[in-house]
Amino acid sequence: SRWQEHEEPWYQQFWPWFLIALPGSVVIAGLSTLYIANRYSDDLVVDSYYKDGLAINKELAKQAIAQELGITAEIKVLDRRAQVRLSGDLSPENFVVRFSHPLEADRDFSVTLSTVAPGLYQTELPAKLSPNWHWTMEATDKLWRLDGSLSSADFIVSERSE
Repeated sequence: SRWQEHEEPWYQQFWPWFLIALPGSVVIAGLSTLYIANRYSDDLVVDSYYKDGLAINKELAKQAIAQELGITAEIKVLDRRAQVRLSGDLSPENFVVRFSHPLEADRDFSVTLSTVAPGLYQTELPAKLSPNWHWTMEATDKLWRLDGSLSSADFIVSERSE
């Protein structure tokens, strides 16, 4: 017949490839989304709700002790250095500060601050901080605890003359 003489094989025609490309692109987009979701997932859900609930009661008791002792802290950050001014009835030689990223638990870290002057402590930071990071200070004897988060006012901008 006349149509069979001029007809090309299916793989040389436009429409079969167009119809195959539509679901094929959806499969590629779905696999890409799955990879991104697994690679960059948020660490917001905790597996041990009950244990964390019990631990919160202990932490609240430590915060109450810090309040009774009148312990307050002011943090200043300059590049990769943190300085803490601690005031109150207790001035430990050193204590631990834990910095927590608001969304990515793998970026959290702890540092021990050393005394620079009475009530003034300093440490080098292993990573650069930004506003909204959470911090927790705890005495090495674990009797008291303070919590807070960094704001843009806590950062000192260094002016370098070149």
